Amino acid sequence: MEIADANYILRYLLKDNEQQYHNASHVFENKSITIPGEIIAEVVYVLQKVYKIQNELICNALTWLIDYPNVILDQKPIIRLALKLLSQNNLDYADNLLLAYHEIREAKIHTFDKKLIKALKAKRS
Repeated sequence: MEIADANYILRYLLKDNEQQYHNASHVFENKSITIPGEIIAEVVYVLQKVYKIQNELICNALTWLIDYPNVILDQKPIIRLALKLLSQNNLDYADNLLLAYHEIREAKIHTFDKKLIKALKAKRS
């Protein structure tokens, strides 16, 4: 098993270090590579907070990456939906993951977060 960490993914997506980008590019395009869901969350956070990238661009880039045929990602449908929701609302990625679990798995979400409660109610309507 081969796993990519957040920095590896960031170098690939941002192309801000040519040598690291080429190394990552070779791996992502030629090998089976696992990306844990927690790493996706870290990448989203860094792209938002450090690089100030808009959610829609984050969604597009990560959806493009996780749709590579050789990228292995547990819960791919849930993460794909969470990324889509991230580009459509003002909730953070973690809350959008919960919304995705609610929508796909019909999970009951226990929360005191008012924005999340409102979003969950809107999904039920």
